[in-house]
Amino acid sequence: MSTAQALLRRADLAQVRRERYARRKLVNRVALALSLAAMAFGLIWLFWILFDTLTLGLQGIRLSTFTEMTPPPNDPGGLANAIFGSALMVLLATFVGTPVGVMAGIYLAEFNTKGWIASWTRFVTDILLSAPSIVIGLFVYSLVVARFKAFSGYAGALALALIVVPIVIRTTENMLQLVPAGLREAAYALGAPKWKVILGITLKSARAGVVTGVLLAVARVAGETAPLLFTALSNQFWTASLGEPMASLPVTIFKFAMSPYENWQQLAWAGVFIITLAVLGLNILARVLTRSKA
Repeated sequence: MSTAQALLRRADLAQVRRERYARRKLVNRVALALSLAAMAFGLIWLFWILFDTLTLGLQGIRLSTFTEMTPPPNDPGGLANAIFGSALMVLLATFVGTPVGVMAGIYLAEFNTKGWIASWTRFVTDILLSAPSIVIGLFVYSLVVARFKAFSGYAGALALALIVVPIVIRTTENMLQLVPAGLREAAYALGAPKWKVILGITLKSARAGVVTGVLLAVARVAGETAPLLFTALSNQFWTASLGEPMASLPVTIFKFAMSPYENWQQLAWAGVFIITLAVLGLNILARVLTRSKA
């Protein structure tokens, strides 16, 4: 091949590279523009929702909102029983679901990573993660409420616990798998038993991620309405007994927001503001824990 032909071929290759670069640059600009447009579209609705929640919710926030019971139509009152019922059922669901989820996640990450039990456990966990919450509510209704012929706070806490468990399982397993294998091997080399390696090395190293998963699970169940409609139902009066129907903030919001009474609608927006603030605080706390771990 002559020198002229080589130069011509090199020029053709350079032209092809420039054309490919121009096409990639155009595709990149189009993809970036579409991504920014999608982000802007989502942010507009997010800020709109937050603005309405802030402006309408603050109108119903007063001392009586936290100290008085849910009122009859057109009477003054508050959300004290609903706030207490939600807090009690979410707390009980967290105490029930967290140990089960953490222990299952430890088993999947440390004891049986590739066995058939682990495969089926992950499969069931994925199903529970993607299952609509109303399905879990109907399941607990048929299992507990229909059998004992009574709505109760226990049934509501059980339904919420079934939502907590798969989230904690998946988070715990993923966080434990991120712990370097060298830490385990060093502990084994020093003669530490497996249970002590798990408690003192792997779980301690992944505790920030595990706690983050628990907080995210709590934030998820704090706003669930459908499971509580089929299990705890509601209660207009104060009750600390989990064996009878119990008020909850999401169900009260649903009932009051659908009503034609102005005082109920105002309390519904106040409840929305309280739940939004609580969930936002839990998410911020989870981010802070994750950042401190990094």
